[in-house]
Amino acid sequence: MSKPAIGFVGLGAMGFGMATQLVKQGYPVHGFDESASGKQYYVCMVATAAQAQSALFGEAGIVSALPNNATLILTSTVPASYAQSVAAELQSIGRGDILFIDARSLAAQFVLHREPSQSWLLYLVPGGVGAGSNMKMVHQVLAGIHILGGSEAMGFAAQLGLDATKAAEAIKASDAWSWMHENRLQRLLEEDWHPGASAISIILKDVGIITSSARQNQFPLPLCTSAEQVYLSAVLQGNATVDDASMVRHYYNKPVLSVSDTRSATETAEALQLVLDMMEVTNLVAAAEAVAFARHLKVDLKQFFTLVSDAAGSSRQFVTKGLEMIEGRIGEKAGSPTISDAIARLEKAVQKARDLHCPLYLGNSALNVLFLAKRAGLEKESSSSVIKVFGSN
Repeated sequence: MSKPAIGFVGLGAMGFGMATQLVKQGYPVHGFDESASGKQYYVCMVATAAQAQSALFGEAGIVSALPNNATLILTSTVPASYAQSVAAELQSIGRGDILFIDARSLAAQFVLHREPSQSWLLYLVPGGVGAGSNMKMVHQVLAGIHILGGSEAMGFAAQLGLDATKAAEAIKASDAWSWMHENRLQRLLEEDWHPGASAISIILKDVGIITSSARQNQFPLPLCTSAEQVYLSAVLQGNATVDDASMVRHYYNKPVLSVSDTRSATETAEALQLVLDMMEVTNLVAAAEAVAFARHLKVDLKQFFTLVSDAAGSSRQFVTKGLEMIEGRIGEKAGSPTISDAIARLEKAVQKARDLHCPLYLGNSALNVLFLAKRAGLEKESSSSVIKVFGSN
């Protein structure tokens, strides 16, 4: 039995990979002009809400060409409010027959890098139109922080005089691990940035959606907003289309592979521990920020944890401490590292970076969140209690 033809708009870096996967699965995919005519299934994967609006509802737009009872799948990263407006506009123009699916393409880079033998994951997000957008958005809180965080760690390591390859391997084997650091690592080391496999403009767009939503909700996102400012600085310097692994140059102005570690084994171990502590504690606070925002938006937290743990926003801190936060297993916990312990580790790294004139945008933001936790009387509670700073229990 033949599979139905699928119309597709938005054959960019992510969309092309998605369309290619559909072809490999045996679906005829039409991605040229007038691709909507006669198509019972249509995928919209353009870059922005404005592009989606033009493609869907503009003159000779996709919606007007779709047959009765067609299925329209919006996979672009857009605000939840825009996805809801699409559903409303379909009704207002008399196309309520169209089944509209708000289907965020969560971390398409992750999907495209999976082995062909790995099963595909489909998450049905409860909450109606817009819920999928919110789920993608809170995932991208972590993605946006971790992309910059990988560069921050490697730049700090270079400033400390550490061998980049050895430092990277130590990070991957530690509780500081994040999916984004490991994924970007080769491009970061080899400076394979032109053209960008994942341009800075892409993550900046996603982070912009997040921070805009946070302002609308008057919800604090200190790490994510700090990351946005650094991405904006990169774009201001003309690097919008450059790979986001190039963010390491905001911390170290030479190739990190050029650094040669000539110190004693003890000195090297001490320096490496500063990097691991900085990245691990920063990722802890990032997990708290994302979980707290997800809770505020009433995202299904159990599904959020499952989804993130198997996607590009994952980190060892999220999988362990994030789960404690979601399940409410925070507060006093005998034998667990405390808020004070986390402060001591991160404060030492931040001070060393300052002595070296090395910026730690995320590290300093995370430290300030921990200071707020201490001022709130949480210093003796387990480190996962930092989520209480965001008003979550």
